[in-house]
Order: sequence, then structure tokens, then C-alpha cells
Amino acid sequence: MSQFFQIHPDNPQKRLINQAVDIINKGGVVVYPTDCAYALGCHLGDKSALEKIKRIRQLDDKHNFTLVCRDLSEISTYAKVDNGAYRLLKAHTPGAYTFILKATSEVPRRLLHPKRRTIGIRIPENEIALALTESLGEPIMSTSLIMPGDEMPLMDPYDIREVLQHHVDLVIDGGYCGMEATSVINLVDEVPEVIRQGAGDVSVF
Repeated sequence: MSQFFQIHPDNPQKRLINQAVDIINKGGVVVYPTDCAYALGCHLGDKSALEKIKRIRQLDDKHNFTLVCRDLSEISTYAKVDNGAYRLLKAHTPGAYTFILKATSEVPRRLLHPKRRTIGIRIPENEIALALTESLGEPIMSTSLIMPGDEMPLMDPYDIREVLQHHVDLVIDGGYCGMEATSVINLVDEVPEVIRQGAGDVSVF
């Protein structure tokens, strides 16, 4: 049975944030809010937690996972960022975008696209998500909470608890945070490529 924390969306309670991070560090899978929709997250180094997320979402090995980071400086540890990509990241983070970049050796191989060796990177404009990454001290391995057969993410924390209470370790109720996935922008090549149009404005790319 999963735990259920109600965390204030503007002023996250530090005690609950630290408890959530403790669950992540112990191999737990958590549902947490972002600026677009709720996401599934776990420790980036925990293989069994990753496998649990893949089972929940029924994902194959070609799925591009995302590292949710706290700031730009953290991104450079996990992704190769040239000057052009850095300018785009600086202009559009935090925000409703996932950027696909070449991964560094700091990223576990099981998180990478098997052929392209890429990783999704994002900084959400959400106080709870940022507080979690700040307390954790590293990115959260994440994917949107879109259940198999659904086109849109689950959006109501109580519905999420009903569906996933036996499959995740914690559901964080951070209120309504939207139900549209991020826009995905590929920055691997010289010219940015829009992979998916979502909540973020893609006309700027």
C-alpha cells in the first residue's frame, strides 16, 4: 500500500520533502507533480525501481527516460551541452520542455536510448519537483504518468492513488498541475528538432 503525502504546491513542507527523498533513496517509486502533469520517478541508479516503472507503463528498451534536474549546472554533469544548446536551455528552463541530448558517462547505460546514447533532460517549473531534486542532490529518473492504453497523463492524485496504490511506494498530492505532457526538443544535432508538441511553445524552435 503506497503512502500519500499532501504537499503544498507553493511552499512545500520540508519534513515531507525529506521523507519523500528518503523513500526514493531506499529504492521507492514515487508519483510527484511537475509543471505539466504528474510523473513517475525513482533514484537514477536503482535498477529494480526502474524495472517497476517500466512494468507500470509497459515500456520497452527504446523509451527515452528523462532526468529531472534542479538547475542548468546539474545538466552539464549528465548531458553534453554545446554553446548553442546551452543558450536554448537557459532561455527555456525551467519550463514545459524535455530536451534530448547526448548523455555523459555519469548516466547509467540502462537509462539511455540503446542506439543513440541519448537522455531526456528537463527542469520543471514546479516547487515540489524542484524541492525534491534539491533535497536529493541529484536528478530524479522520471517518465510521464501515462498508463498503458491512455493518451493523456493521470491528473487527479486520488485517482492515481486508486490505480497505483499497490504498485508505487508514494503518491504526492501537489494539487492540479495540468494534464499535458512536455514538448520534446532534440538538441543532438546542430538544428533543434521538435519531436513532440506538448505544453511548451514549440514555435520558438
